[in-house]
Amino acid sequence: IQPWKEVTKASDGSLLGDPGHTPLSKKEGVKWQRPRLSRQALMRCCLVKWILSSTAPQGSDSSDSELELSTVRHQPEGLDQLQAQTKFTKKELQSLYRGFKNECPTGLVDEDTFKLIYSQFFPQGDATTYAHFLFNAFDADGNGAIHFEDFVVGLSILLRGTVHEKLKWAFNLYDINKDGYITKEEMLAIMKSIYDMMGRHTYPILQEDAPAEHVERFFQKMDRNKDGVVTIEEFLETCQKDENIMSSMQLFENVI
Repeated sequence: IQPWKEVTKASDGSLLGDPGHTPLSKKEGVKWQRPRLSRQALMRCCLVKWILSSTAPQGSDSSDSELELSTVRHQPEGLDQLQAQTKFTKKELQSLYRGFKNECPTGLVDEDTFKLIYSQFFPQGDATTYAHFLFNAFDADGNGAIHFEDFVVGLSILLRGTVHEKLKWAFNLYDINKDGYITKEEMLAIMKSIYDMMGRHTYPILQEDAPAEHVERFFQKMDRNKDGVVTIEEFLETCQKDENIMSSMQLFENVI
């Protein structure tokens, strides 16, 4: 799900506005399909670009060669198990691990590292709050550090997961206090953090209250029993019936 798309007015009242992209369902008259597992999709991901930047050959722009490294000295423990758990190839996992160890010799990523990564990729805005929320979504056990294994399992879901897997991950992102429900305040906090990160120059025509308006519309759709919170069941059911959300799944990695 791309809540940052919400900040554009969706003329049809749909949950997700999508500037510059026509939903696949409307453009081609077909239902959303899972994107093919391409290197291009990988290289659009901020976290992958950060990891692989340290392994790129000097002087090359090499978005192609970064995932094709053949001489890899580092190898994560349980590589076969990770390959089974994720949708990355063995070579991709080795390349990701090599970069991960270069950037994080301790084998752990902390929240400050996430903040640094996103401030580099989104210099026009303030990425601090979004990086905090994203880090907490990756940090499943809440111990303040992310191991390589957790990192690639999360990336695999975000970049190559099924619709159901991505929606469950998105629910976890929005559920800030991890109590199993999304409140209106939580949704607004996430949406504002993405808006702040994208920067006011990105959407200069936006009103201050635009995120709140979109959250209000989101909850009218999602909160089926009108109890003021959204459950995982309500979230999955509503999202899977909304073609605009499904088409935007292809673009999910834009702020990951």
